[in-house]
Amino acid sequence: MLRDPMRHVAVERMRSPHPNPPPWGEGANAAFRWIHLNLRPLQYLAAVALAVFVYFYALDGLHSPRNGDENVYAHITRLTALSGDWLPLQSNLDNMRNTKPPLLFWQGIVSTGWATQWDRWHLRYPSVLYTLLTAWLVFLLGRKLGGECAVGATAALVFLAFFSTYRFGRPYLVNPAETFWLFLPFFTLLYWRERAFDSRFVVPLLLGIFAGIGLLYKSFALLAPVGIALSWWYLYQRRYRLRPFLLHDVTKLVMVGVVALALFALWFALDPDPQAVWQEFVLGENAAKFDPHGGSYWAKLLWGGSSVWVLLLGYPLNAGVLAFPVLALFVVAWHRRYRMSDEERLLWMWMIALFVIFAIPSQRSARYLLDAMPGVALLLALNWQRIPRAAFVASLLASVAVLALFGWLAYNLQAQMGGLYDAVFWSVLAFTLLLVALAIYAAHWTRGLSNVVALLTLLVLAMLLRPFDGAAGRYDSAAQQATQNKDVWVPCDFRASWEDYRFLLPAAYIHGYHAQPPLAVDELKANYALFAVQLPLQEQPCAECEVLGSRLEIRGRHNDAEIKAMLGGDVMQQLFVREWLLRVQAGDGEEKQNEEGCR
Repeated sequence: MLRDPMRHVAVERMRSPHPNPPPWGEGANAAFRWIHLNLRPLQYLAAVALAVFVYFYALDGLHSPRNGDENVYAHITRLTALSGDWLPLQSNLDNMRNTKPPLLFWQGIVSTGWATQWDRWHLRYPSVLYTLLTAWLVFLLGRKLGGECAVGATAALVFLAFFSTYRFGRPYLVNPAETFWLFLPFFTLLYWRERAFDSRFVVPLLLGIFAGIGLLYKSFALLAPVGIALSWWYLYQRRYRLRPFLLHDVTKLVMVGVVALALFALWFALDPDPQAVWQEFVLGENAAKFDPHGGSYWAKLLWGGSSVWVLLLGYPLNAGVLAFPVLALFVVAWHRRYRMSDEERLLWMWMIALFVIFAIPSQRSARYLLDAMPGVALLLALNWQRIPRAAFVASLLASVAVLALFGWLAYNLQAQMGGLYDAVFWSVLAFTLLLVALAIYAAHWTRGLSNVVALLTLLVLAMLLRPFDGAAGRYDSAAQQATQNKDVWVPCDFRASWEDYRFLLPAAYIHGYHAQPPLAVDELKANYALFAVQLPLQEQPCAECEVLGSRLEIRGRHNDAEIKAMLGGDVMQQLFVREWLLRVQAGDGEEKQNEEGCR
């Protein structure tokens, strides 16, 4: 049986002559302990409410933490919706049409009403719902395995406090749905342990359906880690006795695989151009991940940004400021490797299966381990009291460093631009730092407040970015009117990054030009009649150009020289820019309006 991580609370109460001893006169620590023991349910409810608020706050922001693929998916969704058909998928991007199975794009088509409500909020809110549903599964499983609601609530809060959950669990990406549907089979087996494992038809059928929906969001390749982990779980359930496993469980696993692949095969059956699906998705999107791109496979495996060592750090890196408790979890697990509960061992198996499978392709990223993060959150909650307090203190100090950076950036932006940040931003920042001080001072608050501080740090980040999604970061109505039904060329530093400008200049015909390396204004005005250009904050555009509007922007991609400049202290000029919307005087730039641009 798992030890109750909150058992010390009951012990403290039994030792006391009164179930609620008055803390007055016993010092600050006694008062803190009294509040901790008697207001825990309200604390958890408040923390959960904070988490939900954090995940919906600024959901429509163009500068929210995300992945560049979001614009690619939005582009495919918009064009497919405008075509009026579910399939085939549509795209103007070179070799970027069948980049993912259709379920994500169908989700976006439905949530935006066939692109009639085309904004980031309608694209993203299903992702948040998926993430909150996953957190609910984590809560239910934590409550069952830990024996009380506190363990489940801690697990759910840990999952939502992970930076990877926030970054990939809110935007219009495959990860929120993929994580939910691939965690659901393992949740089912753990929650209804004996009955689920013994089921001969119903549960294997459900597991196949759950996995198949996950494949239709991401890729058929995900059946490999799912199949290996499920086989390992069934074999472990038989205590590694091969004969009963072969007689009773292999047929169940075959059913799971057949059902999952049958659901995925519906894409080929329904798409009018299955050959394109094979060429673009199976060969181009999946098989290409084994290509080392000119180098040696083994060299890339052992060295560089896609090495197996980078992938090994994926679990703590995905945790963000909670990386230190996650690292401590690995140490605790190693010391307890002979005393773990069955449930803990099964969760570690899922983590290992994902790591091993995604270590094989040449492209390796911590993002590929996101499906295991609900399990990591559960393991943390189940071992909450075993994790050394020092790991949580390190997490809190990491939050202080991040908050200090946010405060420094906000202060300098406020000094240069004025009017960007109000008292609410500074109050939330100060309150978060106050909670950090409380958590470090009072040992009874350290663990519980670590999740809250991590969530508040995410909120401060969103509030720091929010002015760039408001009036300061958008073109005004005059600029939108001046570009109506006009060709406008905008900077493009990633595939389909110009999709963002459809929200900034909704009535314009948007085209992208390559922004890396940065192009000079003189070169742009020689090529385009109406264009946007990003310049340092204090630099003015060309005198002979007509200024239609300007806005503040954050540069997300930098070349080596710019990164070196930032490391040398030139952060503000390299990170923040002012974008100018310019029109060249009549007669200039018209001859190149039909160039293909950034595809």
